[in-house]
Amino acid sequence: MDELKLRILTQGSNLGGGILKVDGFINHQVDPRLMDRCGQELARRFGHVGATKVLTAEISGIAPALMTAMYLNLPVVYARKSKPVTMPNQIFLTLAPSHTKGRTVELIVSPEFLGADERVLIIDDFLASGQTIMGLVRLAQAAGAAVVGIGTLIEKRFETGRQLLTPLDIPIEALAVVTDMSEGRIVFAD
Repeated sequence: MDELKLRILTQGSNLGGGILKVDGFINHQVDPRLMDRCGQELARRFGHVGATKVLTAEISGIAPALMTAMYLNLPVVYARKSKPVTMPNQIFLTLAPSHTKGRTVELIVSPEFLGADERVLIIDDFLASGQTIMGLVRLAQAAGAAVVGIGTLIEKRFETGRQLLTPLDIPIEALAVVTDMSEGRIVFAD
């Protein structure tokens, strides 16, 4: 998606160590118009998978997941990183290492909102190591749901995430694929 790539190049920053800073328009301050167009494109790419729910992780995945779900006319469930008092005692919980947080985080979903009859489309902001998305896959599997696709705004192809997820044998789409961030560059796949 050319618009997203342009925003990454003009407003994003390569902080080194594989960290791509896009918090001015994706994950701290959010550009709702950009998220709308990204959601529309992700919905176009996944309209054929028969999803019944969109699943994401708190907090950076919520904006693209919400906009994608709006175009697919589906509800969004997001995995919480801490259990609120309103959640039942029995929950689906998994752990996932977070590269940007530098620690392991909990991902928690209530069984009220994720069941065995669901066809789940996972949407997140980044596909890098794949650990957060794999955590979301584990949550869906624990619920007995079928994961039918994975979509992200940005994929860092030089990391191992796609290799981790490819054995799932489901569609994986990214709107902007970064192939190289060495020497301060941000290089996209064609």
